[in-house]
Amino acid sequence: NRSNRLMKYCSACASPLSYLVPPGDSRQRYVCEVCGMIHYTNPNNVCGAILTWQQKILLCKRAIEPRYGLWTLPAGFMENGETIAEAAARESMEEANASSPQLELFGVFSLPHISQVYLMFSGELLNGEASPGEETLETQLFGFDEIPWQQLAFPVIGHSLRLFIEQSGRHSPGRVHTATAIRHPDHSIEWVSG
Repeated sequence: NRSNRLMKYCSACASPLSYLVPPGDSRQRYVCEVCGMIHYTNPNNVCGAILTWQQKILLCKRAIEPRYGLWTLPAGFMENGETIAEAAARESMEEANASSPQLELFGVFSLPHISQVYLMFSGELLNGEASPGEETLETQLFGFDEIPWQQLAFPVIGHSLRLFIEQSGRHSPGRVHTATAIRHPDHSIEWVSG
């Protein structure tokens, strides 16, 4: 029983939905009580980029909720019809007026407790240029030892930055980091590699 259901009405016929396990399935789904259409809800893909210029990393101060006023990497939800690299490039432009001549996949991070998958890319910031977009209060380049760790918006941003900084200086072309966020009852996050 989900009293705070995300979906209440069928997008095909506008009839009420039930939340149950359909025949032949193993998970609860939203099922139309009239036309029988099954509505699947799947995790959201979030794509972003770690953009660097002269040993500094571009961060954006959020101008929107959640986590208004805290620092993050340029990232956001993937749109239909785009690749993950296109999504990371678009988010970099939208949030920081920033681009890179080449983005490479850096990490894939699963956050099952919030049904999200982060796909983080890395690349060099074109000409070292960035400025705030509509969802950003400020952009700034931070040296590896200047990252405002206590003011980062989301745990996955801190995890991505730590991995990137640890890898810095070591040649590992093509290496894609993978990890799953395990959220404990005290709300702390543990990262499990693989």
